[in-house]
Amino acid sequence: MKELYIRGATWKFKDVNPDKQEVILLVHGHPFNHTMWKYQYEVLDNFRLLVPDLRGYGVSDYNFEKIYIEDQALDLALLLDKLHIEKIHLIGLSMGGQIIVEFQRLFPHRVKSLIICASLPTAESEESYKNRLKLADEIGELGMLEYTKRDIHKYMNLKELKKESEAYNHLFKMMSETKVEGAVASHKGRAERRDNSNYVQTIAVPTLIIAGEKDYFFKLDRIESFAKNIPNSQFVIIKNSGHLPNIENPEIFNKVISNFYSSRCLK
Repeated sequence: MKELYIRGATWKFKDVNPDKQEVILLVHGHPFNHTMWKYQYEVLDNFRLLVPDLRGYGVSDYNFEKIYIEDQALDLALLLDKLHIEKIHLIGLSMGGQIIVEFQRLFPHRVKSLIICASLPTAESEESYKNRLKLADEIGELGMLEYTKRDIHKYMNLKELKKESEAYNHLFKMMSETKVEGAVASHKGRAERRDNSNYVQTIAVPTLIIAGEKDYFFKLDRIESFAKNIPNSQFVIIKNSGHLPNIENPEIFNKVISNFYSSRCLK
């Protein structure tokens, strides 16, 4: 992985197909790292892929008090500055979807298209705010290994994917190896994120929203309602998938994103 120093932190990322002209920045969710996107490398081989470990995750710096969604979006912009890249396509899942919507709000002139997966750009309710801070405390007490054992079933549809599968083992590794400090800091900052549900009505770039039919965290009807607020967006449901359709059903997911780029972004 390549390394950069951004706003006082060491930041690591993969730079795949660096000779290609069109650039996609892939933004992982919580509590994952850049490897969650390895299932998409082959289908996106005509693009340059920037695949970071976000602040707080993977092998990037993780020891922070709070990590805000705006922090992550600004880091992405500074990464592009350092690489002398002006405009990009963005893919983000879950927390990553919230980050790329925030990036679009802050830097709309730099965005060519958005793919928002298993995500909603809304703020916390009073109840969910308290629950997220409670979860941050629980993770601090349990550690990520025990948290993973307890809650991993929420991240995949285990009626379709068994515990012996490569996808399950990959997810277990990503979650359990996430640093406690980074996970806690991210939850604390994410609890205070802004509500971008009205902002998305102004998005003009080609946008694809993908939902997992069996997502535990973001229910299908809420994502579909959100998608209708984005002008000229496309909404796709990945059948039998939980929160991670790109890992659980990569063949279908890859076909969907490939069709989106060929039909709406690269004409």
